[in-house]
Amino acid sequence: MKMKLLSYLLLTTSLTFNAYASVPKSISLGILGGENAEAQIGNNQCVVEFIRNELGVETNIRNSSDYNSVIQGLLGKHIDLVINMSPKAFAEVHLNDPNSVDIVGLIADNTDNSRGYHSVIVVKADSQYNSIDDLRNSTFAFSDPNSTSGYLVPNNQLEQQIGGIMDNRYNGFFKSISFSGGHEQNIMGVINGQFDAAVTASSMVGIESMGYSAGALHRFAKHNPEVMDKIRIIWKSPLIANGSTIVSNNLNPEFKTKLVTAVKKLDKEDNECFSKAAGGLRHLADTSIEEYQSVIDLVKATKFVQR
Repeated sequence: MKMKLLSYLLLTTSLTFNAYASVPKSISLGILGGENAEAQIGNNQCVVEFIRNELGVETNIRNSSDYNSVIQGLLGKHIDLVINMSPKAFAEVHLNDPNSVDIVGLIADNTDNSRGYHSVIVVKADSQYNSIDDLRNSTFAFSDPNSTSGYLVPNNQLEQQIGGIMDNRYNGFFKSISFSGGHEQNIMGVINGQFDAAVTASSMVGIESMGYSAGALHRFAKHNPEVMDKIRIIWKSPLIANGSTIVSNNLNPEFKTKLVTAVKKLDKEDNECFSKAAGGLRHLADTSIEEYQSVIDLVKATKFVQR
């Protein structure tokens, strides 16, 4: 009888412990850099409140100054959720540890359900530049080396169109090339005359005066409505798969399933909140890693060339 009672108590304790252990005390929401820190935190605060109310778990915002901090946070198991992950940053995580994260969904555009966006080159509205060819001897800026639209894709396109590599300023085509640290810095740098031209990101659909429907120009235009009067887009890249919402596989599987369900519920029931965190008028759409394979392959090829 005593043995049965002891077994029952051990089983009950084990079940209680496992149930408790499946729910973390807190989780971390990672945010890629490249935007005003106060704005980034503000745009994600509603996500924090939704998850707290839905799952009873405190959610800490890990606001990063650059993309690499989020990459390392995911690989180091310090970040559990990212609402809008750069395709290149995702590729970096995947190539370092294919089992570290799962994709919850691709962030599609509310305007036309488009699944992609563009890297664009912007110049001052009153400048003489109308194409890449006009940019010879100009000052040029990328945003972040782990940004898809802010470096990976435009670098590849410039190599093809001009020749050379960034390290030799594409065979001396540009007077100077720098990394500003983010998309917002690139836009401000062009407006303020720090750069003659710079890359940033845009959906290129929706209302132009509002910075289109999504991307860095859209986020910037929300706080600076006159921005599209101050700049011009002179080039856009081929279509890039939109960013994705990802979740860490370091979480307890049962809790991870609940977190994914909560994020999908947020998208459906409070799309305004989800859109703010995702950087535009956006929603979650089903996807798979195959949709990001071209970016993964380009990252691999770039690393091989650099060696």
